[in-house]
Amino acid sequence: MAEKTTLPNFVISDADEGVQINEGTRLGFVGAGFQLEGFTDAVKILKKLFDTEIKIVSSGENDWIKQQLDLPEWEQVDAMSQQHIQALADDQELLYAGFMPFADPQDVEYGIKGHMVRPHSVHLANKICFTFGGGEQEYNLGQYLISADWVAQANKKTVKRIMDTQIEFLKKISNTDLKFVCQVGGVLGEKTAQKNKSVMESLGFSIEE
Repeated sequence: MAEKTTLPNFVISDADEGVQINEGTRLGFVGAGFQLEGFTDAVKILKKLFDTEIKIVSSGENDWIKQQLDLPEWEQVDAMSQQHIQALADDQELLYAGFMPFADPQDVEYGIKGHMVRPHSVHLANKICFTFGGGEQEYNLGQYLISADWVAQANKKTVKRIMDTQIEFLKKISNTDLKFVCQVGGVLGEKTAQKNKSVMESLGFSIEE
């Protein structure tokens, strides 16, 4: 278990490459977990691993929420994202910190600061980065971010389902194949990070470091 004294301020966000968290450590999930099968299992494990209150944010131009709710306009999507992620926070007992807009970095609740940095309506990422050791360690506009910090403690079928769902969606919005890379640093330590990576590789995901 991570040491309480050195714990980062963990925040769940969308996997979108445009979400930049300037203050806080990001855990990426497509749609920030909204209507994502397996998200509840992941959150339960993350809470046990980190033994701290985890925050969650909504963000601009959430493609997953746009698709799930079949909304035509980004203005509607942004409004509904805030409403639904706040409700998701209540449901999962997470702390809703606020909204990450296409603007300068915003100070929101619970010590979280961030914004959207990609161009409007354009995806630039050509990779998916899985985090294995405790969230995002380094931001990169060229990659989507998916938290796999929890997978060694989860049912493998659950892991495969939630990862396949997220990967297929990100490929769809990118209209291209995506390479898999990872970040292994973080408070969970190298041993746990390698266990998580091994689980992903055992499920057939070929991941570069």
